[in-house]
Amino acid sequence: MKVLVTGTAGFIGSHVAMRLLERGDSVVGIDSLNDYYDVSLKKARLARFQDHPAYTHVHADLADRDAVEAMFAAHRPDRVINLAAQAGVRYAAQNPHVYVSSNVTGFLHLLEGCRHHGVQHLVFASTSSIYGANTAMPFSEHRPTEHPLTLYAATKKANEQMAHGYAHLYGIPCTGLRFFTVYGPWGRPDMALFLFTRAILAGEPIKVFNHGRHKRSFTYIDDIVEGVIRTLDRPPGKDPRWNSDAPDPATSGVAPYRIYNIGNEQSVELLRYIEVLERELGRKAKMEMLPLQAGDVPDTEADVADLIGDVGYRPGVSVEEGVARFVKWYLDYYG
Repeated sequence: MKVLVTGTAGFIGSHVAMRLLERGDSVVGIDSLNDYYDVSLKKARLARFQDHPAYTHVHADLADRDAVEAMFAAHRPDRVINLAAQAGVRYAAQNPHVYVSSNVTGFLHLLEGCRHHGVQHLVFASTSSIYGANTAMPFSEHRPTEHPLTLYAATKKANEQMAHGYAHLYGIPCTGLRFFTVYGPWGRPDMALFLFTRAILAGEPIKVFNHGRHKRSFTYIDDIVEGVIRTLDRPPGKDPRWNSDAPDPATSGVAPYRIYNIGNEQSVELLRYIEVLERELGRKAKMEMLPLQAGDVPDTEADVADLIGDVGYRPGVSVEEGVARFVKWYLDYYG
C-alpha cells in the first residue's frame, strides 16, 4: 500500500513510518518541523528513514490547505494515518490558537483530502485525555466523553465527531485511537520520562505532581505501533447492533466508524515509575512534591478489550523493560 503518515518527524509518527517501510509499504510523510520542541531531535528521527527508496517527504503544515490538496493530488495515498497534532496538555494555556489551527483546521483539510481522493481508511490519533471528568475505571470507549478538561482534549473530541460526520456522508472508513501515555526511545522532551531523566542526571529536582500518587497506563512505543498497524489493516464497517435510542459512543450503525482505546491494561503509580527510572540510572531523584495540576486527571486505566478482540492487540512490554530501553537510548543519543 501507499500510506500517508502525518507527523513523521514526531515521536509516534516516526516509529509508525519505519514499521510500514520495514514491512514493504511505501510511505508519504508530511511534517512542518515546527519548533514546539527541539527541531534537531525531529530531524534525527527523520534521518533514520528519510533516504529509504519507498519514502517521500513533504515539508508542510496540515493547516495549509493548498499544500495538503497538492499533496493528495500528487501522491494519491491508499490509506492515511494522522499522527500530526499540536501536543501537550498545558501548552494550550500559552498558545490556544495553534491547537485549533493544527488539530481542527488541519484535520479538516485531511478529511477533505480523503474525501476527494478515494482513501480506503483513515486512522487518526485521539487521546485518553478525552475522558476528562470521567472517574469510572477502566476508561471504556463505550462511555460518553462529553466533559473534556483541556482545550487539547476538546480538539481531539472534535476530531472524533468530524470523522464520524465524514464517514457517514462520504463513506470514508474512519478509526480513532485514544492513546494512553506513550513512552520510549525518541520520545518527546516535554513528557515526564524525558524531563525526569534529564533532571536526575543533572542532579536537579523533579516536579512530582499529586505527590506521585496518580496512576497512568504507561504504554511502550512498540506496543502502540503494533496496534496502529493492525488497526490500519482492518477498516471498520457499520455496526449492525446500533441502537438509535441508546447509541454506542464507540461505533456507529450509520457510518463505517470506530473508536478504540490503545494502551497498557496495567496502570502504574507515578512513584513506581520513578523508582524504575532511578534503578536504571543508578541515581536517586530529588523530588519536589506538588498538588495535582489543573486539567490533569488523577488516574488513567485503559480498557482495551475491544482492540484485543478485533485486531489481536496485546501490549507486551513491561514498564521495567520499557524504561530500561529508553534510558539506553537516552544515554546513547545525548552521550
